[in-house]
Amino acid sequence: MNNQQIKLLQTAFARVEPVAQEAGELFYNRLFQIDPLLRPLFTGDLQVQSRMLMTAIGLVVQGLDQPEHVTKQIRVIGQRHVAYGAMPADFESFGAALQWALEQTLGDDFSPPVQEAWAEAFTFIAQGMKAASNGHLVAKP
Repeated sequence: MNNQQIKLLQTAFARVEPVAQEAGELFYNRLFQIDPLLRPLFTGDLQVQSRMLMTAIGLVVQGLDQPEHVTKQIRVIGQRHVAYGAMPADFESFGAALQWALEQTLGDDFSPPVQEAWAEAFTFIAQGMKAASNGHLVAKP
């Protein structure tokens, strides 16, 4: 990810922050439409989960210009998700739901360059989370 993409992400996320709760709720609604089998993994209050998700994404986006630091954060998050029962295929559903929720939230500001930057960021995040599993993530049957 280059500096221009990082700036695009940081600018775009600054537009999401005022409506982060709604964006998080859009994300989870879409995630469960894409993959209903993920719903049982989320037993807590989805409003709280939505806030935590958007806070985590915000921290990662703000730290993208310090990849060594943010990589450590991503690995910690990845280790937690292993304990929750996350599988490799779940990252695809997560990425699709996140892209959709961001597009809904940003509207016309979700331009092709912004979309591409989010796709790059998600690939970076997913790779870090998968690496953190140390082989503990197994493919869904």
